Amino acid sequence: MLKRRLSAVACALLGAVIYVAPASTDLLSGGVALAQEAERKTKRVPALRGKVYEQLARAQKLGDEGDVAGAIEILDEVKDKSDSMNSYERAMMYNFYGFVYYNAEDYTQAYESFKLVVEQQPIPESFEQGTLFSLAQLSLMQEKYDDVLIYIERWEALNNGKIPAKNYVLKAQAMYQKKSYQEAAGYIEQAIATQEENPDDGIADENWYILQRAIYYELKQPKKVTEVLVKLVRYYEKPKYWLQLGAMYGEIGEEKKQLAVMEAAYQQGYVESGSDMFNLAQLYYYHQVPYKGARIMEEAMENGKLDRNLKNLRFLSQCYAASRDSDKAIPVMQAAAELSEDGELNAQLAQLFLNTEQFDQAIENARIALDKGDLRSPGTAHLVIGMSLYNQQQFAEALNALAEAEKFKGTSRMAKQWQRYVSSEKTSFEALQADLSS
Repeated sequence: MLKRRLSAVACALLGAVIYVAPASTDLLSGGVALAQEAERKTKRVPALRGKVYEQLARAQKLGDEGDVAGAIEILDEVKDKSDSMNSYERAMMYNFYGFVYYNAEDYTQAYESFKLVVEQQPIPESFEQGTLFSLAQLSLMQEKYDDVLIYIERWEALNNGKIPAKNYVLKAQAMYQKKSYQEAAGYIEQAIATQEENPDDGIADENWYILQRAIYYELKQPKKVTEVLVKLVRYYEKPKYWLQLGAMYGEIGEEKKQLAVMEAAYQQGYVESGSDMFNLAQLYYYHQVPYKGARIMEEAMENGKLDRNLKNLRFLSQCYAASRDSDKAIPVMQAAAELSEDGELNAQLAQLFLNTEQFDQAIENARIALDKGDLRSPGTAHLVIGMSLYNQQQFAEALNALAEAEKFKGTSRMAKQWQRYVSSEKTSFEALQADLSS
């Protein structure tokens, strides 16, 4: 997905434009003056004659109006006379071809046309540089990744000043598409460093950081991915970056930072989807703040972002149970138990009812749990029955239930202890009843 996106928006990412011919004679005069300056400093560049320009301008006008065929027809007429044209005029002609094709979104023909521009020599260096950069961009769009480097390096050979950050970005994109991730990382690091060294020029483009994040991800460097996301949050502060940063803190094991970021995102209204709200609730539960987790779950279900299904009700009841709010845990767990085919939730309900001294409900749910089956600890359900019956002074039935609990390894020891205690209490109770009746 990222590969296609990067190719399709290469020009937009870099904030650069294809070099096009001037739209007026005044602008053309400026271009010619620049060419003449280049001629004085570097090489002698022939002039662009007004008659040739007039024909090219007619083609441009038709191209601007959307008449691609008409524009190409005029350019073909000019091309038929190319033997009588100098290098600068031929270069401008091919530049107009490229301009028309580019506007018509025929990028293959635009690419071939701009290639012909730089084959004409001599031409003004500024013109050549602009075309070389356009060729590098179009090479990326055409998936000619080696050509990206060739044209950028030709551009840099003509350049006398500092290499701009956007050059490194194009190289990084090309290396990323070639899966040369280590080289891509070096280029994008240079691009961002160049930009960050000149804060007056503004921060690095958002898409540069996105590319850097993708490269580090491919290199399996989660800590560096996290560092990039910190910058995206700081400079661009979009909801998705907050959520991605929270997820990355979790991946690198910094759970406290993960919770802090997610909580801050929630307070800003960025945690909106059901899945994100569920994840935040899990974080609260994991960090021993289960009641906040329960409130997030309730909010999500009330707003229709999470279904009141078995998974969500089960977790909500666990949050309430962990926060020792039995009054809220019980009805939620009952709703979840009704949806569950196994008896585990009924077994948990039985223990909650026992803890709140609702012995009839404890016995009922323990028996339902045993009937449904698939319990992690069947012996515990028998223990709950035995203890509930004991509290109702049904000693004989309690001893029978405890005898069942004794059959299971996990509850055998506790069942024996309770049997001794219940037997002692049964004897005391019977003796007391005998004294009262005598």
